[in-house]
Amino acid sequence: MSSIKKLASQTAWYGLSSIAARFISYLLTPFLTYKLTEIAYGEQSIVYSFIPFLNVIVTHGMETAYFRFGSKENEEKIYHTSSFSMILVTALVIIGLVLWSAPVANLLQINLHPEYISLVAWVVGLDALTTIPFSSLRLAGKPKKFAFIKIGGILLNILATYVFISTLPQYAGTHPTSFIASIYKPGWEVGYILIANIIQNVFVLLLLQQEIRKLRFTFDFALWRKMMLYSLPLILVGFGGTINETMDRIMLGWWGPGESPDANKALAGIYSACYKLAILITISVQAFRMGAEPFFFKQAESDNAPKTYARVMKFFVITLCIMFLGVVLYLDIWKEFIRNPEMYVGLKVVPILLMANIFLGVYYNLSIWYKLSNNTMAGAWITLLGAAITILINYIAIPHFGYMASAWATFFCYGTMMIVSYKWGQKVYPIPYATKKLIAYFVICLMLFGINNLVRMVSQNQPFNYLFATILLFAFIAFVARIEKKELKTILNKQN
Repeated sequence: MSSIKKLASQTAWYGLSSIAARFISYLLTPFLTYKLTEIAYGEQSIVYSFIPFLNVIVTHGMETAYFRFGSKENEEKIYHTSSFSMILVTALVIIGLVLWSAPVANLLQINLHPEYISLVAWVVGLDALTTIPFSSLRLAGKPKKFAFIKIGGILLNILATYVFISTLPQYAGTHPTSFIASIYKPGWEVGYILIANIIQNVFVLLLLQQEIRKLRFTFDFALWRKMMLYSLPLILVGFGGTINETMDRIMLGWWGPGESPDANKALAGIYSACYKLAILITISVQAFRMGAEPFFFKQAESDNAPKTYARVMKFFVITLCIMFLGVVLYLDIWKEFIRNPEMYVGLKVVPILLMANIFLGVYYNLSIWYKLSNNTMAGAWITLLGAAITILINYIAIPHFGYMASAWATFFCYGTMMIVSYKWGQKVYPIPYATKKLIAYFVICLMLFGINNLVRMVSQNQPFNYLFATILLFAFIAFVARIEKKELKTILNKQN
């Protein structure tokens, strides 16, 4: 099997689990936007925007360092050392969050519910314990087991959320003297969502027993020091990336143009719900990252590595362009996943966020140059540049433009990171990307999106509009297939 076909196969399995993971939010979006008020949905969005910052701390770059060193040195020693490091840091984070839950809740504008922060501590802590075992499965090339465990936990999460948010309140209402009614807390939906997440993480840990049982509490300080020197810049990358990906919801709560904190939480809820409609792009990027990181490190020793990376980039971008059109051309259908029509006002952010996340996907593909050259500090500087752009635009523009400012901040942040990484990387680790062709694909996508919008402005006939959108989508696919016909045949026919 060719290297690209192998990457595609593994990415498909990681994509399956990533799709399911995103579908926690996506399949639950209709349910939660129907069951929760805009304010409660905004609180949930803010809480779950805070969790990635904690994940950066508890993982402290050990996952990537595990791939970097695990492919060259004693994998068992690296497994034990990285796991012990994460367990220690996780314990400190849990203790800190439980002790200072009230100040953290005030910071996030959810001061009435400091108990949410204690629940967050356990969500993050239990999830952290699964990181290295899951990384072990990825390094060993076991995407099927990875996907099975991920999906099993996700299905349990969906079930538990439904029970807590729908079944329990109904039962408590019809049986007011029951034990359930005595312990059920009305208006505590975010807490129940977090408890469902904890149940999922416990279940996943049980399924990872085979990987967890091989852990030995041995710690190689010299190896750990080497891994930390490699991963410390990645912590900066993680913080910068989290600022870019999720902090806009928190900043909407701080600086939004609403007349009250609750009004700003509602804006965060609208923005977060509409952001979910970028799911096809974010799923693809996440699945690609999971499959590509170990793949790229293993390909590094090959003489054809730069050409392989360039080919991967091209077909990755083509896939994202097709998905972009698949969402924006049928946005009237996708919006139905948001069951609160009051939130439709935010749909105008969707095309901006889709393109922004395409830039992010390209950036992740480009980032291989600084990981292979052990120049992870370069990645830190690029991500911090993006974080500075995110904070600056949001700080200046959110008070005037609300969530539109957050969408454009995301666009310019990821666009800048993509361009800087490309220019810098080509000087350090030249890769023969088909740059002009990829830019042409982007431009064609935007032109087709514009044409579709013009037609919709004139035509009120929905069946015709959908037919026209479908023609545009398949025209793009046919055009790309014709241009890439020769290389597609080579990939599909190549063996080993």
